Amino acid sequence: MGLLTAGHLALRAVRCYLSPFSKSGSWLSTKASPLGDKNILLMGPPGAGKTTVGRIVAHRLGLPVIDVDDNVLETTWKMPVAAKLAAIGGERFLEEEGQALCNFSASGCVVSLTGSNPLHAEAMQHVKQTGLVIYLDVDSEDIIQRLAMMKVNRIVGQEAGVSMKDILHYRKQFYEKWLDVRVLCGRGDTVEDVAEKVLKAVERYQNHAGETYVSTRSDNAGSSSQKTYFSDVVVEGLATDGGLYVPKNGFPKIDAREWLRLADMSYPEQALVLLEKCIHPLDVSALDLRQMIFKAYGSNFSSEAVAPVKHLIHNQYVLELFHGPTASFKDLALQLMPQLFAYCLPQMCNYLILVATSGDTGSAVLSGFSRLSGTDRQRTGVLVFFPEEGVSEIQKLQMTNYKQGNARAVSVLSDFDFCQRSIKMMFGESGLIGHLAVEYGTVLSTANSINWARLLPQVVYHSSAYLNLCRDGVIKFGEPVDVCIPTGNFGNAMSAVYAKQMGIPIRKVICASNHNRIIADFITTGEYDLRGRPLMLSHSPAIDILKSSNLERFIYHVSGGDGHLVKDLFTRLDRQQYFQVPEPLFGRIQQEVLAGWCSEDDCLAAIQSVHTRTGYVMDTHTAVAKVVADRLQDGSCPVVLCSTAHYGKFAPAVFKALQIQNIPEDPVEQLKKLRSTASRPEMHRHMMTCVQESGRKHTVCRADYSVLVEEVENMVQDSFLKVM
Repeated sequence: MGLLTAGHLALRAVRCYLSPFSKSGSWLSTKASPLGDKNILLMGPPGAGKTTVGRIVAHRLGLPVIDVDDNVLETTWKMPVAAKLAAIGGERFLEEEGQALCNFSASGCVVSLTGSNPLHAEAMQHVKQTGLVIYLDVDSEDIIQRLAMMKVNRIVGQEAGVSMKDILHYRKQFYEKWLDVRVLCGRGDTVEDVAEKVLKAVERYQNHAGETYVSTRSDNAGSSSQKTYFSDVVVEGLATDGGLYVPKNGFPKIDAREWLRLADMSYPEQALVLLEKCIHPLDVSALDLRQMIFKAYGSNFSSEAVAPVKHLIHNQYVLELFHGPTASFKDLALQLMPQLFAYCLPQMCNYLILVATSGDTGSAVLSGFSRLSGTDRQRTGVLVFFPEEGVSEIQKLQMTNYKQGNARAVSVLSDFDFCQRSIKMMFGESGLIGHLAVEYGTVLSTANSINWARLLPQVVYHSSAYLNLCRDGVIKFGEPVDVCIPTGNFGNAMSAVYAKQMGIPIRKVICASNHNRIIADFITTGEYDLRGRPLMLSHSPAIDILKSSNLERFIYHVSGGDGHLVKDLFTRLDRQQYFQVPEPLFGRIQQEVLAGWCSEDDCLAAIQSVHTRTGYVMDTHTAVAKVVADRLQDGSCPVVLCSTAHYGKFAPAVFKALQIQNIPEDPVEQLKKLRSTASRPEMHRHMMTCVQESGRKHTVCRADYSVLVEEVENMVQDSFLKVM
């Protein structure tokens, strides 16, 4: 298996010597390690291949290799490890093994830890200080097969009656606690495969500068010495040139064997592995990221699956994204994003998060940031602007329910585009930015999907949906699916494009518009035309949008990162309300996505038809996706409809669709009536509670930019100038 030859072993022995100053062992490398004098520490369960992988990695790097079993424990104890375990028993063995490791020191070596080392906290704290801990995350079935071949039927700490599978599951928590970098091993990976992944993981770790971000409007021809990292883009939100941040080198590609490992994991576990691959550990450590993710996707979701996939009819499946606390797909990002934001914040400033919403983002942002605690909550404020007449009554009640702490929702007598445009103007007004910084020590940021930390978590549920279909036997990995997404701001659609870039076999991303149809018109004609185009209210208000922010990221993607073109197009849109993409680019757009639109009548008819045939109640946005998928999808593969909100948020429209008479005026009574009418999905408990507790009064602003700026300054004063 490509193990070291006798000559290589002899060479290693020359490079690595035992220090006379230590009772146990001190190894010093005389050759430069990729990590300087830091060790590469391989951690994992018994049977993970740590010893063999360690030898291969050391050989490839020309470094000394140390196997803790052979070179530390047996040298210290002067007896085989198995004999020691038999002589003193498991509990005492763990303690003596830990003490032996505490006396161990090495520099610039590849060290293969034992499977039980991570169970001793003091020993792991000691060795972790000496280098990079790489967790070989090997599939438990592979490990059990290897141990059986080695005739190992019990490992340290395994009591009588406890299966090998259960003890491996128990130990996993300790490996997760100590890792710096995970190497996800696909099913059937050889030790050579794993060693190659370890080498790539080390290279990635030391090359933090390789995971920087650029603006969609940047000129890549000129290389700036200023590096922008994940922690920067989370806090800044919008790039200084008005563009949106994207990873300079795109997304990591995941191979099929690794995807199959993910298929059996829970949603939080999938999110952890995928986001570890997208966020450099020097920006957010693996342990901190794990804590954030498991807090984000826990009991606050009404479904244990977080984002379950349900069969609807024929080849159509519904991805239910409404089980979070505010009953919207925005929760999948906004239960995590505030934690990332707080983690990345510099300590010296207060931050005010400005948000424009067409309905769902507002309450999701307010919910997510309300879960922060301590100083993070004290120095972070949230101000939401929403169109007074452009959201449903229940959406409005959800937003105005948040009145405690540094959080507020204010309505505007205009549409979503005015709210979003005003916020972008504030970010571009240097006088305002400077005034807030100097007078109040406050920096503005955003939680809309223009913020990378809002968009990135959405990649997870598109990946998870495909893996669920694999797990349930609907498809085999590698077979294509289409995804149909009700979209206005293009963020949800863009995250599906990114999931495809990571290796999920999405054939087409189908964009579904309501009668405002700006996205549908652009994708079918190549022209983005806002001239004389009024925004029309609809039954699907979350996609009542004419100026689609994330379309900028999409054009950057399909143009191969042509920042000059993107800047030219969107500058023209700001000035002339119109642009047309070049013909070659238009062709690439149509290869990547399809688009269609749905009338108000067709939307309601779809709700009624699906309910009659299946008993399932769709919300109005899901109905838009259903109508467009029926028209554009050819039936040759499954299609996943993104159900972006619970039907209860749009009760009057659903009543109309189902032809239910005598509708109560009170929103709480409307939800109760719907609960007695609909059997699938169940009424959303968090939404019902929120609406029952909500007050009715809120601030209403006229459509004047200066008035919104005044609201921002008032919010800063109320949030950060309190007398404590």
